[in-house]
Amino acid sequence: MYAIDYNSYRTVGPYGKRVRFLVLHYTALDFAQSVQILTTGAASAHYLIPDASDPTYLAAGFSYQRVFNLVDENDRAWHAGVSEWAGRVGLNDTSIGIEIVNQATDVEGVFSFPDYQPSQIAALKQLAKNILQRYPDMSPKNVVGHSDIAVGRKSDPGPKLPWKELAEEGIGAWYEKSVKDKYLLQFSSGVPGQADVIQAFARYGYGIERPVTDTFFSSLVRAFQLHFRADNYDGVLDAETCAILYALNEKYA
Repeated sequence: MYAIDYNSYRTVGPYGKRVRFLVLHYTALDFAQSVQILTTGAASAHYLIPDASDPTYLAAGFSYQRVFNLVDENDRAWHAGVSEWAGRVGLNDTSIGIEIVNQATDVEGVFSFPDYQPSQIAALKQLAKNILQRYPDMSPKNVVGHSDIAVGRKSDPGPKLPWKELAEEGIGAWYEKSVKDKYLLQFSSGVPGQADVIQAFARYGYGIERPVTDTFFSSLVRAFQLHFRADNYDGVLDAETCAILYALNEKYA
């Protein structure tokens, strides 16, 4: 029997951690259904943040906010599906997925997005900070929503997630208002051409479907607005949306 020496020599340079992205989701189901799907169904996630007021959560015997670890971070969870971000595809391989119980609905394209509970947001902040502390190479741009990495297919975590509030605590990206205002003035007489805007989206990290159809372009704009302009996510490219995109690229790209 030969001993394995784990300590004398350790590689310090040419290797990388599996985790590069943090992906946030809503479940669109109650707690009981979320647990069933994420533990016995085709989907999974590393973490589940319940809604402590959900009757099915209370019926399960819980009475306060918890965070459940469903899959070890060293393992792949099946939460991202067909996905692309920052030139990488199949983000299950390189991400940690957090599911938040929120019963958003989509009835023939008409969405309803309930508010998240304050305790859920507090739990998310604690969890995300812990993850980012352990993966210090993860850039703010790589904290994303499912809608960012699956343009046109997904809308989670939806417009009710307080991305700006998260960014103020070091979780994810946000633009500088003064830089946004600079670009807003620049674009007040007209937004850049579609080709330039697509390039700006790709520069920030979005995957671009080719050829770029009108439907895809609208979905791309909507996905961006869900994250960075949640009060109006109509999928129409306007001066404010462009200004936010260009301000983000100036800050992070």
